[in-house]
Amino acid sequence: MPIDSDFQKNRKVVDEHNDHKVWGPVEPPTKLGIHGTNVAVDWDSCTGDGICAETCPVSLYDMVDTPGHPTSEKKSDPAREKECIQCLACESSCPTASIKITTT
Repeated sequence: MPIDSDFQKNRKVVDEHNDHKVWGPVEPPTKLGIHGTNVAVDWDSCTGDGICAETCPVSLYDMVDTPGHPTSEKKSDPAREKECIQCLACESSCPTASIKITTT
């Protein structure tokens, strides 16, 4: 299932991770929420294939371990989301539509 494009309205911030917000619900290890705000990755639908990290021209993603998650045990983390140039390469290349780039 793709990322909720209205997650900022439909979800609440429940935590922080690597200087970015985490939008709930979060119930580890099976529900990990959406990580980031302007560069948001739905960790529950992310398959951890790393295509976003490969296509990002400013290298803002890190791949992090998420042991026990049913979709994959690695996720794409928008660790440097403030460096995003909004080229949309990651969003358009994500096979599961787990990324949303916004300006607000």
